[in-house]
Amino acid sequence: MPMPVDIEELIEEKRYNELRRILIDLNEADIASIMEDAPKEERLRIFRLLKKDMAADVFSYLPTDIGQELITALTDVEAANVINNLMADDAADLMEEMPANVVKRLLRNTTAETRRDINHLLKFPDDSAGSIMTVEYVDLKANWTIAKCMERIRSIGLDSETIYTCYIIDDKRKLIGTAALRYLLIEDPETTIGSIMNENVIAVHTLDDQEEVAKQFQKYDFNSMPVVDQEDRLVGIITVDDIVDIIQEEATEDIEKMAAIMPTDQSKPYLRQTVFELWKKRIIWLLFLMVSATFTGIIITHYEDALGAYVVLTAFIPMIMDTSGNAGSQTSVTIIRALSLDDIEFRDFFRVVWKEMRVALLAGLTLAAANFVKLQIVDRVSMQVAFVVCSTLVTTVFVAKLIGAMLPMISKRVGLDPAVMASPFITTIVDAVALLVYFTFATHVLGI
Repeated sequence: MPMPVDIEELIEEKRYNELRRILIDLNEADIASIMEDAPKEERLRIFRLLKKDMAADVFSYLPTDIGQELITALTDVEAANVINNLMADDAADLMEEMPANVVKRLLRNTTAETRRDINHLLKFPDDSAGSIMTVEYVDLKANWTIAKCMERIRSIGLDSETIYTCYIIDDKRKLIGTAALRYLLIEDPETTIGSIMNENVIAVHTLDDQEEVAKQFQKYDFNSMPVVDQEDRLVGIITVDDIVDIIQEEATEDIEKMAAIMPTDQSKPYLRQTVFELWKKRIIWLLFLMVSATFTGIIITHYEDALGAYVVLTAFIPMIMDTSGNAGSQTSVTIIRALSLDDIEFRDFFRVVWKEMRVALLAGLTLAAANFVKLQIVDRVSMQVAFVVCSTLVTTVFVAKLIGAMLPMISKRVGLDPAVMASPFITTIVDAVALLVYFTFATHVLGI
């Protein structure tokens, strides 16, 4: 959100008492946006105007790079207050991005309980359910009465990520059920929680991939989901706000790969990334695609005599390459998206190929027919040249769509990310195929 004019004026004029009164009534996410837009030298001053509990909430909404900059500028006591009041998963995410010497300083001043929770979360692999879960949740015992359960919720509720769903465990901390808070509110206080709990528990394991966890949230429409270890003991929960971040992160990563860009640091908005950082993410794929594109140059050189005999053929090379490349890209993006949504799997390979063959034939014939009219009315070429161009279009569109359908599915089957097999990569392959088909038709039909 853009910074309100009055707040911007208060910051510029250093009227911090008035600014504090305004900030108290704002949402924590809006304060984080104000800090993000504020001059770098003013962020620390604004942060110090906040109350301790509000400061931690605001901190959790800040981009990672600003959070790191802020936490290193705070005193040891101030930093410890922030870390102690953050949810464990947010604190662990922060520690993961910080230099080792800063992490040691921060952990040295936090409470033993906070250190334990952070270290517990940091032991899990990146992008796993364990790495994004929080250990602040409401756990209850099956033999407790509703009255006792409500007492526990009142005692730990403020420190829990959510209280809307409570998790029922046995004496060995195995997850045996769940109960929504609304049911506790309407039941007899003397009823045991075990008698009303939902025993059909859906949980994820600590080592499950975060993208698979996101799909579970989407499937069951949950606000939170329990995380269990290999022995089905409850170790944490994941809430939907973390899933929203994951979905955005995974979608951004796929889009970047499909555009032939190495995944960027998503904690940094575009304008805060340096020129060198952007160059580093893009240049590797550009070099690879440039080298691979030399094959098209080799093909054109090989058929130089044909082009010399029929110079008119040169005029249609860009159209044929672009059309076939676009056709392949359309299909690859469609298939990659279907794979990511689990709409199709590798066992559907032949069904997908058969469908794309029919789509390709229809698209190729339509394009060839439209192009034939254009060749006769506008370009006024011979029937033989028109036949070569139109036949090439039908063939290359057909081949391009098959390649666009098969490569993503095969790549997923062998353990590669299907997004890599997207527009730039497929276009490079299809360009070479299109030229080979074009010149093959030309040499046979035109006799050159």
